[in-house]
Amino acid sequence: MRRTTATPADLARRAGGGRIPSQPGPRGAGNLTEVDAVTQDGHRHAGPAVTPDGPAGPGPTAVSGARTGPGTTAAPAGPTDPRSAAAPARPTDPGSVIPGAGPVGPEQPTVRLRETDPDEPPRYAPEWLQLREGADASARAVDLLDPLRIRLANLPGRSGGAVVHDLGCGTGSMGRWLAPRLDGAQHWVLHDRDPYLLHFAAVASPRAAADGSRVTVETRRGDVARLTPDALAGASLVTASALLDVLTREEVGTLAAACAGAGCPALLTLSVAGRVELTPADPLDEEIAAAFNAHQRRDGLLGPDAVTVAAEAFADRGATVKIQPSPWRLGPAEAALTAQWLRGWVGAAVEQRPELAARAERYLAARLAACAAGDLHVTVHHSDLLALPRPTGGHR
Repeated sequence: MRRTTATPADLARRAGGGRIPSQPGPRGAGNLTEVDAVTQDGHRHAGPAVTPDGPAGPGPTAVSGARTGPGTTAAPAGPTDPRSAAAPARPTDPGSVIPGAGPVGPEQPTVRLRETDPDEPPRYAPEWLQLREGADASARAVDLLDPLRIRLANLPGRSGGAVVHDLGCGTGSMGRWLAPRLDGAQHWVLHDRDPYLLHFAAVASPRAAADGSRVTVETRRGDVARLTPDALAGASLVTASALLDVLTREEVGTLAAACAGAGCPALLTLSVAGRVELTPADPLDEEIAAAFNAHQRRDGLLGPDAVTVAAEAFADRGATVKIQPSPWRLGPAEAALTAQWLRGWVGAAVEQRPELAARAERYLAARLAACAAGDLHVTVHHSDLLALPRPTGGHR
């Protein structure tokens, strides 16, 4: 009798989860020049568009609160609670899998450092981004904010307000978390290749900084090959979430060089650290984790090595680097997120090591049952990195 191996999709279906789809993530940063936007200085740039009336169209990019010129559509800053914006509904079936949920590859970036097929559709599900936003917000390392605030307060040209570039912004969760924690006027430049995510991020952006100062937004869409210091001219800060671990060593070097060349700090949060703790423990935990980590390192991606490599890349270019832990701590209140994460985590492990399929099927079913019963607690370790390059004086 011929022996067959279960695929990750089979594994999820048998565990009551349907299909385990791939979970794309933000791959990197574009050249930041393919844009149709009006910035705070009133200059207009040609390029693809996102309008307040829909995810894509012939009009200009949505801008919140920025000065506009002829033919430019301005979108008011939206609610700080993304659930009140026009967002897709989450699946009501607790056993269903959100398309794009869970850490399964191959990764499909939203904003990239390399050229790829321009017709390839983005596959980062907004439902997954919404589901994880609360855990992300609770996990990010607030201890990095004080040194960041000090640097921003002392940047040359600070009187015009901070200009923040958010790479692979998704639904804009980084801006919703960070903008209200920083003082002073801010202009956020949101980068993503998915026009729907850009529209949602603009609509749901915060209106005010910590001290009540104005926060404005523009969106930039497009895939380009390189990030350069010129692309970051005038930037006060580069931010990203869940970015470093889906980059290669070369791409991290490109990002570090661009930030250093522009004298621009970088706050890069929620990079996987390669460690997971589940309570109660199971003998298969470590084997699944090792297979998942190997999966994260496919095709030269850094995976759990990303923060170490990034710290070295920024330090080699003269930056001061600070690293803080930022773990997800998931309990019964986060059962929906935990279930989606479990399916993706186990699915990636089986994709890496198909011989695990039979045992992993039983493991996943048991873990999902414990999650549904409120008996499972999971800690997914991440790291946040703050890089403070030497200022260059090239800021607004």
